[in-house]
Amino acid sequence: MGKGGISNQRQEHEYNELSNKNSSPQLLSPFQMGQLRLSHRVVLAPMTRCRAMDCIPQPSHVEFYSQRTTSGGLLITEANAVSPQAIGFPHSPGIFNNEQIKAWKNVVDAVHEKGGIIFCQIWHVGRASHTVYQPNQESPLSSTSKPIPEQWGILMPDGCRGTCSKPRVLATEEIPEIVDQFRRAARNAKLAGFDGVEIHGAHGYLIDQFLKDGINDRTDEYGGSIENRCRFARDIVEAVAEEIGVERTAIRLSPIIDHNGATDSDPVALARHLIRVLNRYPLAYLHVTEPRFTSEGLKQADPKEAEITVTDQMWSMVRGEYRGGLMRSGGYVRESGMEEVSKGHADMISFGRLFISNPDLPLRFAIDAKLNEYDRSTFYTHHQVAGYTDYPFHINSPTANIIAN
Repeated sequence: MGKGGISNQRQEHEYNELSNKNSSPQLLSPFQMGQLRLSHRVVLAPMTRCRAMDCIPQPSHVEFYSQRTTSGGLLITEANAVSPQAIGFPHSPGIFNNEQIKAWKNVVDAVHEKGGIIFCQIWHVGRASHTVYQPNQESPLSSTSKPIPEQWGILMPDGCRGTCSKPRVLATEEIPEIVDQFRRAARNAKLAGFDGVEIHGAHGYLIDQFLKDGINDRTDEYGGSIENRCRFARDIVEAVAEEIGVERTAIRLSPIIDHNGATDSDPVALARHLIRVLNRYPLAYLHVTEPRFTSEGLKQADPKEAEITVTDQMWSMVRGEYRGGLMRSGGYVRESGMEEVSKGHADMISFGRLFISNPDLPLRFAIDAKLNEYDRSTFYTHHQVAGYTDYPFHINSPTANIIAN
């Protein structure tokens, strides 16, 4: 427990006092996430920030995650590459070597000192990369040889937008090695002290490139039928769960998001089959992203407007079929997050942009305080302070030190 901190029990009491008191779950009420007890359901979403110089977390990462820690609160890290071939952003972190493990341990220790809970997100970007990010400038790997449509683009090392390179299709016999990279990354996350691992299976990155039939044109056991297209994701879930425990394993999916050209002819059927597969494993949670990302770009509207594109069939199916803890994300604000949880549509809500500019977001939600505005121009810069650790806390409340520390 850090200086000025309080016990989990006292902080949980503060959230309960500030939450609505009724029989339905609330955004700021406790939640039993498998073996882990959360004091509230406001989760830091995983967000690429491009501050990990040479793919290694910096001291600023310690500060960033520590600032956003609450006792009993859940943080999910930015995505970590499982290998050098898995990289697709400038200065994005990895967890495939000892230096990275050591650097992440500093972050984890700072979060644990304040009583927080932190999961490490791991990914392979697949074809969402460029030869400049690949060892020996080789072609990126994917389920297909089809490149990402040009309108999506890629952030280049100089900060300009570029076009993703044409990928090389993975041979069937190469796939077990990629699965093992996820296994080793989970092992490394455990060595760093993380409380669990979230597998990034969303947003058109490698796992999604196997799941969606708009991308996957394979004719082997990893392509064709829905069952075959889900095989890669299933293999990775099993490998990670075997390495760190199924109760410490989670996965993020985006069944109806076309980000990076990830389309499917029947996303409801795909999601239904995948959820039934996941139900075989008592995961920590399932994290589902709603469609703020589309081929037209990043939507700015309130999430209720984005929900027009989300069929009731899809979301009632996800909630009805999945038997574990469900986390939702995608442009939520305080009111919409509270509504989703109170109606039982989600157990947890992850917040991205609002958490960037409000390090004490759970407190601000609890007392309905005004939020800091975020500066989008600093989202993907490499500056270790500006737009990263310099957003102010809400200091005018007597409970600020209770929830923020």
